[in-house]
Amino acid sequence: MTVTSSPVPGHRSQPFPLGLADRVPGVAEVDGAVNLAVYAPGITALDVVYTDPAFPVDAVPTAADLHRAPLPDVTDHVHHGTVPGLGFGSLYALVAHDRRIAGVSRRGRKASGRPKPLPQLLIDPYGDAVVERDGLYWSTRVRRDFDWNGAGRPHTPLRDTIVYEAHVIGQTKLHPGIPAELRGTYAGLAHPVMVEYLRHLGITAVELLPVHHHRDEDHLQQAGLENYWGYNTVSFFAPHPGYATAAAQARGPQAVQDEFKGMVKLLHEAGIEVLLDVVYNHTAEEGPGGPTFCWRGLGDEHYYRHDASGRYLDTTGCGNTLNFNDPQVVRMTLDSLRRWVTDFQIDGFRFDLAVTLCRDGGHHFTPRHPFLVAAQADPILAGTKLISEPWDVGNGGWQTGHFPLGWSDWNDRFRDVVRDFWVADRGALEHGGHGGSAARLADCLSGSAGLFESSGRSALASVNLVTAHDGFTLQDLVSYNEKHNEANGEDNRDGTPHNRSYNHGAEGPTEEEGILDARATTARNLMATLLLSLGVPMITAGDEIGRSQGGNNNAYCQNNGISWTDWELDERQERMLATTRRLIAVRKEFLAGQPYSYPARNLGYLKWFNEEGRPMTEAAWTDSGQRLLQLLIGVPGGRSTGLIVFNGGLEAVPFRLPAPEELRGITGEHGADLRAFTLQLSTALHGDLRRGALFAPGDRDMIEATSITLYSV
Repeated sequence: MTVTSSPVPGHRSQPFPLGLADRVPGVAEVDGAVNLAVYAPGITALDVVYTDPAFPVDAVPTAADLHRAPLPDVTDHVHHGTVPGLGFGSLYALVAHDRRIAGVSRRGRKASGRPKPLPQLLIDPYGDAVVERDGLYWSTRVRRDFDWNGAGRPHTPLRDTIVYEAHVIGQTKLHPGIPAELRGTYAGLAHPVMVEYLRHLGITAVELLPVHHHRDEDHLQQAGLENYWGYNTVSFFAPHPGYATAAAQARGPQAVQDEFKGMVKLLHEAGIEVLLDVVYNHTAEEGPGGPTFCWRGLGDEHYYRHDASGRYLDTTGCGNTLNFNDPQVVRMTLDSLRRWVTDFQIDGFRFDLAVTLCRDGGHHFTPRHPFLVAAQADPILAGTKLISEPWDVGNGGWQTGHFPLGWSDWNDRFRDVVRDFWVADRGALEHGGHGGSAARLADCLSGSAGLFESSGRSALASVNLVTAHDGFTLQDLVSYNEKHNEANGEDNRDGTPHNRSYNHGAEGPTEEEGILDARATTARNLMATLLLSLGVPMITAGDEIGRSQGGNNNAYCQNNGISWTDWELDERQERMLATTRRLIAVRKEFLAGQPYSYPARNLGYLKWFNEEGRPMTEAAWTDSGQRLLQLLIGVPGGRSTGLIVFNGGLEAVPFRLPAPEELRGITGEHGADLRAFTLQLSTALHGDLRRGALFAPGDRDMIEATSITLYSV
């Protein structure tokens, strides 16, 4: 190992920006020298070890390959220095003084067989990329420039946004139209076949499960499994290399980064935004005794939350919790977000277990937390979509509706109520029980106003979902009464047992046509409710084609056919896809006919009618037997008005469309009175046969059991 006893002589360094920088205010530029600054409050002295820039991409560094230089200056726990020769392509790591072991295994234990002893290595929290060599993690320096060729961020308004939650691997791994070498990769997701599919489906934003560099937990490795979802972060600044093509991985971190950016560029050119599911609540260092890669070695007591006894305080269920009471942890998170927006052109973020990011020094959630205020006020993050998963597993962890202006929340109440009305209630009714009233469903359809008004936000604060990566798929929700997670190796103990699901008469696969038809109808009802409600809808990838996980509602460790989308579709799946496309098109047509500020401002109307076409009464709202509901939605003078009829009962129901006197004062385009209702869509088994039928106000129609009918006016 070559030792550089001091930084570049005569050139002081700066404690900002954190990480590597070749041009820093107040520091004279020296060819081949960079400024390195690291927040390391738990260390008295810190060095950096690094290879030459030309070090082979796939080689394993030994002590003989490394240069070592100190970071001699310390400012407010930030260690910094000017380092010569740490160029693009160099591998580098941080070393606390006098910490040496014979080698470090992947789990942080001693390993034998290394040619020479290496110091214990810690990656740079701000490193551009991370590589693994023989069980050790190294940071590496890559160039950040990229030819975007004019492709800009689409800036889709929140009211027009339709989110599609997808996994980089699962979305394309089995797609026959994508070349084999691209399947399951960043490049595969950006292949013209997939881009055209997403565009034709009508979604406006792909929300990717974690793409930050992550690793598999030790217990999964020992069981021969992997963390497929990726909620186990090693670096908040580096893309995960395992999702790049084999060719890009062979060329090294620069090629991986460029492939990721190329994916974003091609999706943007198609008008599709890219949102990232980000995990800032915990890290891959796990609980006490877990591996040490970075933060634990740099300052455990500062980077992680501890209780009064000095033990880890875990509000994530993952062994550790990042300490957002430390300003530098807040700064690191904001810097990471800025990096993904500026360098990778990302359009927004969904924050995993977001409540953990908003707990104060007493570990209590506060909507005025400095992180929330700073994210909303940051000029670089302005215009990005900020979406919370508004809960964690700590005390007071459920905070849906309580995040501040500028944020949207995953609406779990919407999920539960819609599942109850269409799925669990159907099971109860078919077995002689009772369902709930239509009142809770009506609140969901109108944007869950009661949940979000106290925070001063509109319906656009509600990200509506029926399913997500965590839990049953839409198809499994209507096909299983119980979870079937045996493949996870935990004796089916993992995953929630409270799914609000119903198998419609048979558990799992069946060839009984009546059951398959019933399942398909319920699935269409769920998708229609999602896409016809006020708020921002989120579709889980594959739900539009009836993707099943065989009843596994916790497939986090299944990087195989359980989690991948199968693109060979049967007739029912083709209809589900067509229905989803039609619903998205109808939604877009309706919104295009409203003022731009709708529904963020109280401009429109939501008029509720019973089966006689008369306004709902208080008694009707509270009647659990009242399972039919009509909703007239629009804006006075708007170009689009819709009538949606919901029948959650087991029998077909004759009903009267709203009478003319109930429509008085509601006018269509150019001030014309509403004269006719046109049937646009029905989720019933043979509902498509009636598309285009015309009805006058006050006319009678029939709605099939457990179905939805949509009319345009």
